[in-house]
Amino acid sequence: MSDLVCVGAIAGAFGVRGEVRLKSFTADPSAIADYAPLVTEDGARSFDVTITRAIKNGLAARLTGIATKEDADDLRGTRLFAPRERLPSLPDDEFYHSDLIGMTVVDTGGTELGRVRAVHDHGAGDILEVLGSSGEVLIPFTQAAVPTVDLTARRIVADISFDD
Repeated sequence: MSDLVCVGAIAGAFGVRGEVRLKSFTADPSAIADYAPLVTEDGARSFDVTITRAIKNGLAARLTGIATKEDADDLRGTRLFAPRERLPSLPDDEFYHSDLIGMTVVDTGGTELGRVRAVHDHGAGDILEVLGSSGEVLIPFTQAAVPTVDLTARRIVADISFDD
C-alpha cells in the first residue's frame, strides 16, 4: 500500500439517489476528484468521483457504480486511495501523513521514543501519536517540537523538553 495514499473516506449516503457523503483529506477538499479513479484499501473496487456540492462536514459526491441509497450506505467507512504519482509533490517542509506513519522517533539526545502510529488533526494543527516501549506519547507536529524529519532515513527528531 506504500504507493497508495488515503485521500478520503465515505461517511454514508447523502439523499436517496446514490450520492455519498465524502470526507476529503486533501488540502483542497474538492481536489479529491482530480485524483480519480480512487480505489478501496484492498484494491477490489475503483470509483470515478463527481463532486455535486459542498455539505456540512464534507462533500456530496457521485461515485461510478453507486446508484441507490443502499449502495451508498454499504460503503460507509470505506477509505479511498489514490496512487502517489497522481498527487502533487510537496515543499520540503510539508509531508503526507502516510509518509510519517511507521517512522522512528528519537529525542534530541538520540534515545528512541517509538514509532509514529498515527497523525491526528483536530483543527489546531497536526499531532503525532508515537507508540514506544514506555507507552503512547502525543507530540505536536510543529517546527519547535519536531525540528527534523528525514524521510530517507525514516527518522524524526522530536524535542520533548518542555523547558521555558
